[in-house]
Amino acid sequence: MGSSGRTFFRVRVTVLLGILVVVMIWAWRDVRSRRARNAWDHTLHVAVVLLRIVPTDDRIFASLRDRGPALEDRLDEEARRYRPRGPRPFLFTFFGPVDVTAPPPVPEGDGVVDLAKQSWGTWRYFGAVDDRAAVDESRFDTRLYVVVRPSEVLGRTWVEGRSEQGGRTGSVELEMSLGGSAEFVLTVVAHELFHTLGAEDKYDAQGRTLVPLGLAEPDLTPMFPQRFAEIMARNRPLSATAERPPENLDEVAVGNVTAREIGWTR
Repeated sequence: MGSSGRTFFRVRVTVLLGILVVVMIWAWRDVRSRRARNAWDHTLHVAVVLLRIVPTDDRIFASLRDRGPALEDRLDEEARRYRPRGPRPFLFTFFGPVDVTAPPPVPEGDGVVDLAKQSWGTWRYFGAVDDRAAVDESRFDTRLYVVVRPSEVLGRTWVEGRSEQGGRTGSVELEMSLGGSAEFVLTVVAHELFHTLGAEDKYDAQGRTLVPLGLAEPDLTPMFPQRFAEIMARNRPLSATAERPPENLDEVAVGNVTAREIGWTR
């Protein structure tokens, strides 16, 4: 190898090492920033971006925005049970509705390549939505994207969510009719928010609450009916074999295990 070849090789290696160092520093700072959320020394700012995929009555979006403060209050009440002092845990800022042609991408499989493609697609999708909604991601600790469709069944509310475990983003897809339960939808939004803070699901493959892990009050005597639905479970257990979704925010609580997972207790 000639001197010019050796020089080119050294320059290339130096550039690649420089890029690697920058990526490692960025990753370290991002991980440290995400973990700092669980210190609860400041209010976490959460963006809730409403997405419209088909024509939908604006009053449905308004009902979700209107109940945002109630969700803040309910989560503050739960936080105070574990941390009597300190700032309110969450401040929600709603954006949209933003018109989109498709919901956020989902993994096509469980392989590394599938997950990498999904991560890239999600990053592009959310980035484009943020630009259109004027969301400055640097202002928010977590961003949640809510795809809203009108329900064909009067009074029916269907909700499904997914999010990055310990990450910064999550998404919710829902069908809701005018007069449907905005508070039930917001319980799912809160569920996905808690995933981004490190909380694990507390229901089985059939969606049934794990006992006692998924009970808001595992020491209640008698154990059933439970007074609340644990935020990382799907339902409020009424008996050993029967349970139902929470009807409002007052029926949702944060259990001891979830509180520990997100840093409200040690």
